[in-house]
Amino acid sequence: MVFSKAESPFYDIKVTTVGPGYISGENAVQELTGMDLAMKLHYIRAVYYFRSPAFEGLSIVAIKEVIFKWHSKAYIPCGRLRRGDSGRPYIKCNDCGARMIEAKCNMTLDEWLESVDDDKHKLLVPNPVLGPDLPFSPPVFMQLTMFKCGATSVGVSWAHVLGDVFSATIFMNMWGDATKDLYPAQPLLMAPSHNEGTKYKSAMRDPLAIKRVDPVGDLWATTNDTKMENYSFYLSWPELTRLQSKICGDNDHQTIPPFESICSLVWQCLAKIKQGSKVNTVTICQRVSQNSFEGFLTNKAQSIKVVKTEESVEESSIMELGLLLMNQGLDERKSIEETMESDGGLADFLLYGANLTFVDLLDAPFYDLDIRGNTPVYVNCVIDNVGDEGVVLVYPARKDQSDGMRISVTLPQNHISKLKSILKKEWSL
Repeated sequence: MVFSKAESPFYDIKVTTVGPGYISGENAVQELTGMDLAMKLHYIRAVYYFRSPAFEGLSIVAIKEVIFKWHSKAYIPCGRLRRGDSGRPYIKCNDCGARMIEAKCNMTLDEWLESVDDDKHKLLVPNPVLGPDLPFSPPVFMQLTMFKCGATSVGVSWAHVLGDVFSATIFMNMWGDATKDLYPAQPLLMAPSHNEGTKYKSAMRDPLAIKRVDPVGDLWATTNDTKMENYSFYLSWPELTRLQSKICGDNDHQTIPPFESICSLVWQCLAKIKQGSKVNTVTICQRVSQNSFEGFLTNKAQSIKVVKTEESVEESSIMELGLLLMNQGLDERKSIEETMESDGGLADFLLYGANLTFVDLLDAPFYDLDIRGNTPVYVNCVIDNVGDEGVVLVYPARKDQSDGMRISVTLPQNHISKLKSILKKEWSL
């Protein structure tokens, strides 16, 4: 959805910075792990849609007062990036806060959501990148858009260097608690590095999960060789059951889980679209159960597995691909961190889109964001600034996956229409 300036439904747009209520520590800094820095070129953009009761009677001044207090507990995401003497980035905590945008929309929420254009969500979330003036670039942006029916959208832009999608949802859900005057006993911290003082040898080759890019300096963004586009579709539980039944056929003893079923289906579809170009290597990102990271912002708590096959993806069965994804992935987190540390944390990489990348967010608590007893009616999420191979996010369409799931696909623009066609023609999706 592209609006000219004359026809834009948005008006009364204001931009402010909301800082913390008090300084936490004297010149407190947060060192970044190699994995944090490996993700620094990526950004998470999410939009939460609320019906009118959520923010009804809550003035923007009152909202800012809550953020003002909450940022004193979330002093790391409110910081700014600096570089040490070696050039390695770190976060100066509590430095200036988050940027906040206020806007009004002359459409109702239902009118807005009726559009089938996925680009419309981008208009409700800021899309900045860090730099080129790192000390003045907020890693967190928030946008509140008030619809004419009284509904409100909350857009958040989260620099991935702070942590993964689960970390971003922790930040947002705790902000929701703050609107009810509930604050955590301890500040929100980043997971500590376990590699302090470790010396790394130069890697013989870069891990398959990441792609080295030309140095970006202090402007943390890259330019794609092709124009990327986002497309999302909804999959209900009955549709998923039908899909899994079709995938497994008569193999009653073997079931492919929902995430792997969707991934293997999209994987084969893209292999058919690319035809001569092989799509034999994919990356799978999934949250792992590690209590040591519970409650922390981190980039280490999701596995990053590479799955590679020498067989034709196009000619393989979906079930064969699903079993590959389930059983043959090699977790490259350690190798990625070693590669980053061997370069002193200065090298620049893309992970999402270096290979076709699938991200399992089915357990992400998007719908736990509670504003005065109200939870979102819809959430949209994308990962921005990805490589040309694209990324696929799978996340719940409602709380506890009770109403199926949504699949968000970011691919080269010329692949989107072909993907839609294959999904409809061959799978009735």
